[in-house]
Amino acid sequence: MSFHETRFPTGISRGASGGPERRTQIVTLGSGHEQRNQQWANARRRYDAGYGVRSADDIDAVLQFFEERRGRAYGFRWKDWSDFKSCPPSQTPSSNDQRIGTGDGTATAFALRKKYGDVYLPHWRVIAKPVSGTVKVRVAGADQTEGADFSVDATTGIVTFTSPPADGAAIRAGFEFDVPVRFDVDTLVVTQRQANAAGVEAVPIVEILL
Repeated sequence: MSFHETRFPTGISRGASGGPERRTQIVTLGSGHEQRNQQWANARRRYDAGYGVRSADDIDAVLQFFEERRGRAYGFRWKDWSDFKSCPPSQTPSSNDQRIGTGDGTATAFALRKKYGDVYLPHWRVIAKPVSGTVKVRVAGADQTEGADFSVDATTGIVTFTSPPADGAAIRAGFEFDVPVRFDVDTLVVTQRQANAAGVEAVPIVEILL
């Protein structure tokens, strides 16, 4: 897949709107009862970066980024300021945040993931675009050292250990992450109000499910 490992300007994404979208088919029966069918196993996030554009320089940054991505042709990284850590936004990621697997004495590769909910129907989201240098890992309660004990592929979210974790060992991790996205239009509509003032109608962005 065509993807550029570069992040959309974070100063603009901070003011964006958006969030997860799910698809559920609802059939209303003659009795008035409903049957609900979950069509997507995973949510797909949508954003509008237009809300984060506040100046002519912001518009220039979006245009530069849009042109280099060739519109919808190439994906890129997006920082979702409402959900970019393995822990609550006000906290700092720790190696105890998320359980990403259990050792079996053989496997050395584990995918980063994040758990949503806890009681009724927890959802595990695979994290494919961790932020380089933020991943912390522990095995069976012992913190591991990146480079010596494990490595992280920041383009896939795969953690690879130098030696396989022991059978039954709990593997946990903490991290920051980006969302893989693309522009959802091939046209940007910019309105030039004055010589030094302009606006953009919308900058729709959609998550790429890897």
